[in-house]
Amino acid sequence: MKAITETDKEYICEIQAPCFQDLSQEEVALIRAGKTQILFHRGENLTKQGFFASSVLFIISGYARLFIEGNNGRNLNLAVLVPGDFAGISALFGQNKFPYSITALCDTQVLLIESGILEKVLRQNSSFAWHIGARNHSFDNLLRAALYSVAFLQMNGRVASVLLYLDSLVREGHDVFPLLSRKDIAEFAGLSTESTVKILKSFEKDGLIQLREKSLTILKPENLKEISRLG
Repeated sequence: MKAITETDKEYICEIQAPCFQDLSQEEVALIRAGKTQILFHRGENLTKQGFFASSVLFIISGYARLFIEGNNGRNLNLAVLVPGDFAGISALFGQNKFPYSITALCDTQVLLIESGILEKVLRQNSSFAWHIGARNHSFDNLLRAALYSVAFLQMNGRVASVLLYLDSLVREGHDVFPLLSRKDIAEFAGLSTESTVKILKSFEKDGLIQLREKSLTILKPENLKEISRLG
């Protein structure tokens, strides 16, 4: 982990991100005054479940895995955060501890914005607030999908749903499959690694996917959608 300043070669002018374009010069100055840019390396924690949430995180570059930590080292992955995503929005609404952990999947640069300053900007800029709300709504949808999958789908349906979600990121230009281990995929599905590997191999045998070391390619998404739908 490394704090990045404007004089460092790794520095990225994060205020140029699309979501910040609706801010006035005064609001940009507020954000700049209350932000810190951090470079996290693969495997480092951006935040930890139960830790005090004094800042909201904005992903500038790289990818991170957001998950709930369970007992006995078992986790449930909820999402892959991509550039442009926020995390920790709940800190703006009285929840002063992170309800999840976030770990970098590769070198990931993050903007930490003091929650009090971000709240002030949101209150006075409805367009920016709408953008943040839309992003947070997308995360809520992922959470509901994860709960539905674990509660109602059989193992094949769970893995199919996970692959379709990850493939949706690939189609948006985020090639996340090489960054994820089989264990990571298993923790998205709420299954053991062994069961997940068996299901992936059966999907490959049926011509639905192609496995190549850590790379994974979806060949027949419609078939996976049917497996996911039927559970």
